[in-house]
Amino acid sequence: MPGTAPLWQTYLKLALAAIFWGGTFISGKLVGADLSPAVAAFLRFTLASVVLLVVSLRHYGHLPRINRDDLLPLLLLGLSGVFAYNVFFFSGLKQIEASRAAVIIANNPVMIAVGAAMFYGESLSLRKVSGIILSVAGAITVVVRGDLSQLFTGGIGWGELMIFGCVISWTTYSLVGRRAMRNFSPLVAVTYSAIAGALLLLPLALLSGLGSQVAASSLTTWGHIGYLALFGTVLGFVWYYQGIVRIGSTRAGQFINIVPLTAVCLSILLLGEPLTWSLLMGLLLVSTGLYLTNR
Repeated sequence: MPGTAPLWQTYLKLALAAIFWGGTFISGKLVGADLSPAVAAFLRFTLASVVLLVVSLRHYGHLPRINRDDLLPLLLLGLSGVFAYNVFFFSGLKQIEASRAAVIIANNPVMIAVGAAMFYGESLSLRKVSGIILSVAGAITVVVRGDLSQLFTGGIGWGELMIFGCVISWTTYSLVGRRAMRNFSPLVAVTYSAIAGALLLLPLALLSGLGSQVAASSLTTWGHIGYLALFGTVLGFVWYYQGIVRIGSTRAGQFINIVPLTAVCLSILLLGEPLTWSLLMGLLLVSTGLYLTNR
């Protein structure tokens, strides 16, 4: 149980979860070169669903029954956090650099704070508002590559818009998750949402040529799918939620700052992407904003 583990193990798991999530941008970029977004997302969450199901059954002995009132929230979790997020994720990574995508998606906690204030009445202190402004400014800096005139001259492409779709999808997933987790533990809610998302992705994956793409996939592609499913989904989610249970969401949320830093470093080292001044400035602004928002 997370409450009985030494505290240093909790911090280590949170740090590793953030590093794993940073690595998903690299694997997502490479998988997107061989598979369509729908097929990549379906394979990721089909594998993740199987592993999550096994983990949940071993932990609880059985999965709790889904009541009628829980069905819609769980479906919305699968639709937003799995179906929509991953279609946007793989589509965006086909068109823009993994490092830029990571910095944009790093605004997730900031947008969640805004959504929580709008829909749950949570207060926004001056510090949080300052963090939100800095994070949004960082994302804009990355999107327009430091040239604000691109905001008015059509310089924002579909890749950037797809990644912003990830932010909207994950914000929705997180806010709906509050309702779903009233009756389910985080592990069970994630398991059900992964299964629901995989089922929702199946028709689109079939229309995208699931069979032929799977047959033509290389071992390297399957290795990255395995990483996305096992490390980026199962271990990442389970360890992060264990950290929330042990030290609280605010302190656990600080580790999100590691995600864009890891993604940018790995993108430069493994993908050969350039470290531009606009990317560096955006990363600094977003990281500072995340710290102020979650402190």
